Amino acid sequence: MYKNILLAVDGSEHSLRATQEVIKIASLVNECRIEVVYVADFSKSKNEVLHSQGKEEIELSRRKKLLPIEEKLKSSNLSYQTKILHGEPGPTIVDYANKGNFELAIIGSRGLNSLQEMVLGSVSHKVAKRVQCPVLIVK
Repeated sequence: MYKNILLAVDGSEHSLRATQEVIKIASLVNECRIEVVYVADFSKSKNEVLHSQGKEEIELSRRKKLLPIEEKLKSSNLSYQTKILHGEPGPTIVDYANKGNFELAIIGSRGLNSLQEMVLGSVSHKVAKRVQCPVLIVK
């Protein structure tokens, strides 16, 4: 079974569902390590900086998005670590996952319609295509 799992989150409801799935999988294995990754999107970072009081407020805002996910993992008594990365979410997650020694990557699906996905491409689709380990996309 999987002992080293990457959970990519953005603080959304889809991330909470992905967290529930990682809990189900990790609870089946002794000494499973979960790495929770949140990517501070460059395209949104500029807006965050312009509308914040400072660096501490930005960091607090990002941590608030992760809080429900961390609470779920803590209450399940699972070993996890949280990392905040910076960049464009899709490529940043792919790069991090491929450099790590992950056996499974789990990510929530935002549920874009077919036109949005064709024009924008979804983060989960990019991750599934390019990560070198199995990927579980949670709807």
